[in-house]
Amino acid sequence: MRTRTLKERFLHAIGFEVMGVLIVSPIAAWIIGKPLFQMGALAIMLSTVAMGWNIVYNAGFDRLFPLGKVSRGPLLRVLHGLCFEGGFILIGLPIAAWMLGMSLWQAFILEAAFFLFFLPYTIAYNWLWDRLREKWIAKKICQA
Repeated sequence: MRTRTLKERFLHAIGFEVMGVLIVSPIAAWIIGKPLFQMGALAIMLSTVAMGWNIVYNAGFDRLFPLGKVSRGPLLRVLHGLCFEGGFILIGLPIAAWMLGMSLWQAFILEAAFFLFFLPYTIAYNWLWDRLREKWIAKKICQA
């Protein structure tokens, strides 16, 4: 299986973030009672940071668990999601506290709620991405 290109990494990260923001922003604004604009601004800020984290993290993941050499089954995908989201909580915590004017504890609770959404979302998105990528590559090989 081919290595992922930089273009594919960007497409993967942008797709992940756009879908995540569209799902979580209105729900989070409603639950914590913040204006959608304020929650949307936080979501865009965190998404921008997360895209960079996504590209760096997944490049490292691909080096540790090379495509075609390591089976990316459910257990590895759970580990992938836990490590990605755990690392991102550390990055996003001060950003959320600052942008929403809340304590680090309140931001931690918010980040924990985001984690509860994004962990299964991350696992599902990456599993689906891998399956669709395999089909796309197989189709390209057949056409060549």
